[in-house]
Amino acid sequence: MSDVSGLKFPSELKYTPTHEWARIEGDVAIVGITSFATHHLTDIVYLEAPIVGEKALQFKELAPEGAVESVKASTPIYSPFSGKILEINEDLVNSPEKLNADAYVNWIYKMKIENKAELSKLLDAAAYKTHCEHEEH
Repeated sequence: MSDVSGLKFPSELKYTPTHEWARIEGDVAIVGITSFATHHLTDIVYLEAPIVGEKALQFKELAPEGAVESVKASTPIYSPFSGKILEINEDLVNSPEKLNADAYVNWIYKMKIENKAELSKLLDAAAYKTHCEHEEH
C-alpha cells in the first residue's frame, strides 16, 4: 500500500470519491481537485474549466468541458453538487501548474448548490483518506 500520510486532507472540506473537494460557503461550493489527485497526475499542464452558467449534476462529469491534463493523463472533473457554475478561476486556467503547488488554495470553480441534502453524500476528511488508502491497493 502506498503511503498517503504525506498528503493533505483538510478537515473543513467535503470530498467526492472521484477526488474533488468542496468548501461550502452558504449556498455556494468552491470546488477543486485534491492533493491525492494532483499527486497521481503529477505535472499538470492544462486545465479545461467548466462553462459559467452551465448546469452540473452531482457526481457527473462537467462535460463537455471540465478536465485536468498532465504529462501522464487527462482526467475529467466531476461535480460534488447539482447546480449552476457561477465562476471559474481564470488565474488557474492560465497557470494550471499552480495545482501542483497547492491543490487546496487553487480552486477551479464556484457553483450554486441547488440541493443542500446532497451534502450527505459527500465524504468527510477521514472517510476520504480511508477511500484513498483503499484505492492505493
